Amino acid sequence: MPVALLALAIGAFAIGTTEFAMMGLLPLTAASFDVSIPTAGWLVTGYALGVVVGAPVMTALGTRVSRKRMLMLLMVLFVVGNALSALAPTFGIMLTGRVVASLSHGAFFGIGSVVAAGLVAPERATAAIAAMFTGLTVANLVGVPLGTHVGQVFGWRATFWAVALLGVAGLVGIARLVPEIPAPEGVRLRHEIRALGDAQVLLAMAMTVLGFGAVFAAVTYLAPMMTETAGFAASSVSWLLVLLGLGMVAGNLLGGRFADRALLPTLYLSLAGLAVVLTLFAFTAHAKLPAAVTLVLVGGLGMATVPPLQKRVLDGAAAAPTLASAVNVGAFNLGNALAAWLGGLVIAAGHGYTAPNWVGAGLAGAALAVTGLSHALERRAAGAPVPVAV
Repeated sequence: MPVALLALAIGAFAIGTTEFAMMGLLPLTAASFDVSIPTAGWLVTGYALGVVVGAPVMTALGTRVSRKRMLMLLMVLFVVGNALSALAPTFGIMLTGRVVASLSHGAFFGIGSVVAAGLVAPERATAAIAAMFTGLTVANLVGVPLGTHVGQVFGWRATFWAVALLGVAGLVGIARLVPEIPAPEGVRLRHEIRALGDAQVLLAMAMTVLGFGAVFAAVTYLAPMMTETAGFAASSVSWLLVLLGLGMVAGNLLGGRFADRALLPTLYLSLAGLAVVLTLFAFTAHAKLPAAVTLVLVGGLGMATVPPLQKRVLDGAAAAPTLASAVNVGAFNLGNALAAWLGGLVIAAGHGYTAPNWVGAGLAGAALAVTGLSHALERRAAGAPVPVAV
């Protein structure tokens, strides 16, 4: 794989750390600002909604800018947002900092996916996208648990200062390693917008919202579920996040590899498995060892959907893929926001900290149904049956 993918992975690592570290820091920030856990969940929901809005807006603003320069500008915005969160004197300003940082997220992964796919041969494009997203998954394995530990020892503000420094490292890596890639000739914003209307692109985005939202339904409230229900100590949340990260790293790499061979079958298997595992999580969350094992499976099956979904959007919008790619990253976070909100609702209604797992199972099942619809339309358009088996 080209060395430029390392720079993209560094930026992805920084962004992934700030996105997911909030899961482990949720009880700390809630106590610091004297708000409830469901209210503190808006720090997850607000970030996700910021990605949804920022993905198309920032990508549209950058259509006439070289992709390398746009990636660098996005990392600058990311650093500013995390510094604002670290300094926040009130919950409202903290939420504002999260939203500012989130505006860089969707465009970074959207533009980065196009760059990554363009750096390798077409038959390795999904694996290249997965290589960039490895930074996101390694963030769950290393950055998030370390950030949670730093927050528990030195206070949550220290975590956000550390994340801002990671953003600086990502900026330097992009400046030094990513080649100068000009905006494609002849492609205008109207072409990018038109590509969003492709039926398969829209269906892939619906799969994204529902499928990865299923993961976030469970993990947004992971800290209280593991401590209040499974019986883990608060200090155990860090290594539980390591387990989640291990699952995500494995799922990302396997999903990228198998999707280059058989994309739709990879989606069928991962989404069906995710629906089953999340259903089981509602029961296994009551005991330490089963909860830990199930957490690994949730991370692996959920992340296995990411590279194939991103590649499916790129294929559907092949002539002008940048905006569609960024909007699909926003779709991941729309799913995150929806799931975090729904999870907060069922907790606030008194159904307990395991109830979001049922929400996640339902979302995964819905994503599987949309995948079947997409496959049926593709088969009809081709005029021939498309095998499902790997």
